Amino acid sequence: MLIPIYKNMGVFCMKAPFIAVFVSGFLYFNIDFNTAHAGASSGEPNFIIILADDIGWGDLGANWPLTKETPNLDKMAKEGMRFEDFHAAASTCSPSRASLLTGRLGLRNGVTHNFAVSSVAGLPLNETTLAEVLKQANYSTAIIGKWHLGHHGYYHPNFRGFDYYFGIPYSNDMGCTDDPGYNVPPCLPCPRDSDIQSCRRNTCTTGIAVPLLENQKIIEQPVNLSSLAERYAEKAIQFIQKARESLHPFFLYFAPAHMHVPLQYNSRYANTSKRGPYGDSLRELDHVIGQLLEAVNTDVHKNTLVWFAGDNGPWTEKCEFAGSAGPFVGAWQTNKDGSSAKKTTWEGGHRVPAIAYWPGKIPANSTSGSLLSALDIFSTLISLANTSLPPNRRYDSLDITEVLFGQSDYGHKALFHPNSGAAGRFGDLQTIRLKQYKAFYLTGGARACKGKEGPEQQHDPPLIFNLLNDTAESLPLDPATPEYRAVLPQIKVMLNNVLLDISTDNISLADYSHDPSVIPCCQPKHVVCRCQDKA
Repeated sequence: MLIPIYKNMGVFCMKAPFIAVFVSGFLYFNIDFNTAHAGASSGEPNFIIILADDIGWGDLGANWPLTKETPNLDKMAKEGMRFEDFHAAASTCSPSRASLLTGRLGLRNGVTHNFAVSSVAGLPLNETTLAEVLKQANYSTAIIGKWHLGHHGYYHPNFRGFDYYFGIPYSNDMGCTDDPGYNVPPCLPCPRDSDIQSCRRNTCTTGIAVPLLENQKIIEQPVNLSSLAERYAEKAIQFIQKARESLHPFFLYFAPAHMHVPLQYNSRYANTSKRGPYGDSLRELDHVIGQLLEAVNTDVHKNTLVWFAGDNGPWTEKCEFAGSAGPFVGAWQTNKDGSSAKKTTWEGGHRVPAIAYWPGKIPANSTSGSLLSALDIFSTLISLANTSLPPNRRYDSLDITEVLFGQSDYGHKALFHPNSGAAGRFGDLQTIRLKQYKAFYLTGGARACKGKEGPEQQHDPPLIFNLLNDTAESLPLDPATPEYRAVLPQIKVMLNNVLLDISTDNISLADYSHDPSVIPCCQPKHVVCRCQDKA
């Protein structure tokens, strides 16, 4: 039995007052593809979900002609379906990922804001993940990359439906590394020895080094960020090949650290883009996705759906190390200072690039203008796998199979964008999209580049924008106009209906409590848990 060790976080460069070793419930998950899921049918489709981190709608060349760094993604779009009006279910990491994997908004699944390195819990255990549903349907399952839904005990991905896990348990900026890359403010590398006097305070990360896990074993701490994307690609391709040889359908959730700060990449991508380190990193991400598509295309059965999307919009607080939201600049907000991207409910915060690719099934070079969400991945994949949604709860997810196959333009009549850290209470629904209209009952609260922060403002009556002719969200409708008076009652009805539905649903509450003893640490005698030499 492998035993993960957790360390008291304390303050950077300070020794932990105690060490805890968690033993109960941990088993090493090592897939035997020759025996796993005996009796599984080879006729069901395979699924690969690629979820890029903090990528902007304008970072995809197929969306925004100024972007030149994504030839493989652009080719994927040309040979598949590009979504123009596709949205993350939240504007920050943990809530967005929880909604993708459960098909439920944060007010239902309990995940309304990010988990920390010292979080004792994660996605509530009574929530059923997409991986759990597919595993019950005889799929082999794996997650390669970022999890950020709980790493301690039964919140670890190996206990949430994933046979195999290789990645970092949370964001790549939630600890020090030896190659801190590009960030604002710049970060210090991890100290190499345990001499507390040799350490300098690191202003932008926690003291404990970022770990790399394979299943429940820490194999490297701190993780080597410059080689991480290549290692992710290798593990993903190995999983695809082994699953294919076993004749079992598979589900791969590929969640790279790109494009989250700190930006770090293999040196061969340095200075390959006119956009500087961000463009260089984007090129590496695109290359890795090209490798995955190449592995998929060797399958003569052409039975794999690949779905690419972003988890939320660009983190503009990071200045030149942030991505592009394209035309979705949230001008009303930026004119009053503050960000209109990640953490906010402006279009730049949640409208993300998205592509679906399945040669022979999804029409090539097609575009969908339907109002869609990452929530829809849940119901759609479950439908394609010919299995059923978990009972006794309600979903915000649509089955958009017919949209993928070019047979319908069906989409959401309304989407609800939860507060994601900029303003208001986490998870509350104070921004509503109804057809082409978007209403804000709350704005402000997120920092832009150089630290400017727009004031938090309540709006009653709400600001309403017509996105059909104002993609920049620059000029709200005049409340005195017939157009405003006609749409406001509809918005109120939709908001009241969803809140009533949630109040009568089987909802979960996440435990956001902290315990320093659960912080992953493979070498508690070292000030930052350095142990890669022991891997």
